[in-house]
Amino acid sequence: MNEPDRPLPADGSTANRFGRRTMLRAAKLGSAVAASMSVGATSTATPAPGLASHSGSVVLDPATIPKYVTPLPMLPTMPRSWATRDLDGYTISVRQFRQQVLPHDFPTTTVWGYGSADHPRTSHTPGFTIEARSGRAVRVTWVNDLVDGHGHYLPHLFPVDQTLHWANPPGGRSDRDTRPMFAATPSDYRGPVPIVTHLHGAHSLQDSDGYPSAWYLPRARDIPTGYARAGSYYEPHRHQATERLRVRWRPGTAVFQYANDQAATMLWYHDHTLGMTRLNQHAGLAGCYVVRGGRHDLPAGVLPAGRYEIVLVIQDRSFTPDGSIFFPPTRSFVADIPPDARFVPFSDVPPLWNPQTLGTTMVVNGRSWPVLTVEPRRYRFRVLNACNARTLVLKIVTDPLAARPVPPTLSCWQIGADGGFLPTPVRLGQVLCAPAERADLIVDFTDVRVGSELYLVNEGPDGAFSGMPGGAAADPATTGQVMKFVVVPRRSPDTSLPPAQLRLPAAQPLGAAEHTWRISLNESHSRYYQQTMTSTMLGTVRADGTPEPLGWGAPVTESPAVDATQVWELTNFTQDAHPIHLHQVQFQVLDRRRANGAARPPERWETGRKDTVIVYPHETTRVAARFDLPGRYVMHCHILDHEDNEMMRPIKVVPG
Repeated sequence: MNEPDRPLPADGSTANRFGRRTMLRAAKLGSAVAASMSVGATSTATPAPGLASHSGSVVLDPATIPKYVTPLPMLPTMPRSWATRDLDGYTISVRQFRQQVLPHDFPTTTVWGYGSADHPRTSHTPGFTIEARSGRAVRVTWVNDLVDGHGHYLPHLFPVDQTLHWANPPGGRSDRDTRPMFAATPSDYRGPVPIVTHLHGAHSLQDSDGYPSAWYLPRARDIPTGYARAGSYYEPHRHQATERLRVRWRPGTAVFQYANDQAATMLWYHDHTLGMTRLNQHAGLAGCYVVRGGRHDLPAGVLPAGRYEIVLVIQDRSFTPDGSIFFPPTRSFVADIPPDARFVPFSDVPPLWNPQTLGTTMVVNGRSWPVLTVEPRRYRFRVLNACNARTLVLKIVTDPLAARPVPPTLSCWQIGADGGFLPTPVRLGQVLCAPAERADLIVDFTDVRVGSELYLVNEGPDGAFSGMPGGAAADPATTGQVMKFVVVPRRSPDTSLPPAQLRLPAAQPLGAAEHTWRISLNESHSRYYQQTMTSTMLGTVRADGTPEPLGWGAPVTESPAVDATQVWELTNFTQDAHPIHLHQVQFQVLDRRRANGAARPPERWETGRKDTVIVYPHETTRVAARFDLPGRYVMHCHILDHEDNEMMRPIKVVPG
């Protein structure tokens, strides 16, 4: 593989290509699941035609799914359970239910989702949006309610690989949160499902951060004897929260409190269970969380608001003809392994885990290929890439089937990113958004003729993203299309400011750096099958510049001091780009460079605060961060398949 000469350009032609090992046999596979606004809807539709994959599974042909026949759902606000003078309280349950994800002529889909425990019909995926005010705390009781009507536990919707380093409830207290040993290749786990929720991008104390080993099972009647009911960090965090908040964590729950002492921005909540994040999010466990107000927000009336401010949660997944979400059932779904390969313990290859999971169908706010009517005025779109592994390159065009790259019809003005506003608005012809990244966009339809039809398309790859210019874009007929806009007459005057006139709040300076942590991004291949990946890993960089890969279970090697600004130097020794996320902080991207090359400044849309950054192949990306809360946190790749198989490391924040 030739190394990329440069990352994706800010404007103009799409820069991407397939990774050498991620070409999937037959359909690309889905990530986080979503569903429709018709909560609890039923369908009498008959199964749709499907395509047989090389593994024998039948995947719904995306060409048979009609596009732009369903309105874009507007995600409602999550209802509060209670409130005091200075605190908003929620009780939010994780449940299993059926929703209409595909058009109404297709069967409904079994999903998991978050919803108010007080209002069961709010269960939905993506979850309803939690609205928070800067400086006003939010307390959430997260309930694992993955049980049936008789109180018996529900097994997972997808195959769970027991050979990874995972939660491992069957291991009991002594062997939970481990990579278990087997005498024969195990089948998938069918026991009670652990969950723990992380508020991504939040400035949270460790007991409310959703640590991967702080998971807990539902309060089911039939938990098997000897199973661990909670992870190894659940009890320590429960004790800390009880002491700090004077609250009780009942079995099957965790009580987290978010101070919201950070800039106005859009965060998102999602599952973070050790070794199962890709599966739990794929089943539907994700939603948005908007922080408003404070000195790092703009006054009312400056930006489009109300029905002109719209959250867009973009996901990709695949389906079977009966409407079920499809997830690869075996490791043999990827073309980098021989058909007669053997798996753990007879080789070093996990039997079910796949290196990256991409879907054949694009879903926005829980509906496949939706349509939105817009007026000739400015709109604010709060975009979240909630895909498992797919990097998006978004454009607004007039012809969704045009040869790629297609010139944009309308520009997007990016005014914010993960952690808040940019220093100044940035006009873009295309928007690059890796998994977990957010983009705060203004799109101006003012001069677009009523009756016009425009399309949000995706020119990211149908495979691993590397940042290489001139590569193959997503299929224009399927994953290369996202949603449609239809312009209708304006209902009221537009009083928002043109984006070029905006004066955005400045982020607080971080101060001079006192130390540098050198982190490596690595991948491991089988000793038995040369082309087969067995895991991805973070690690350190030795003094001679070579990587030292480390697994999740290795001792902590990064211990930043409280209130010290420190540099995190991320060097990618792999051939694909990785979105790296640090918990607790919103950091500043400093620069990128190739080996012995000159430093390259961050892209214009990366000049605000970030919590997730793309690290390109064979490059070093440097970010500056200041941790100010002591405790145990994590950093990881947000390609969820990677995170679940060793590309995550603990961080211990220590007193200065």
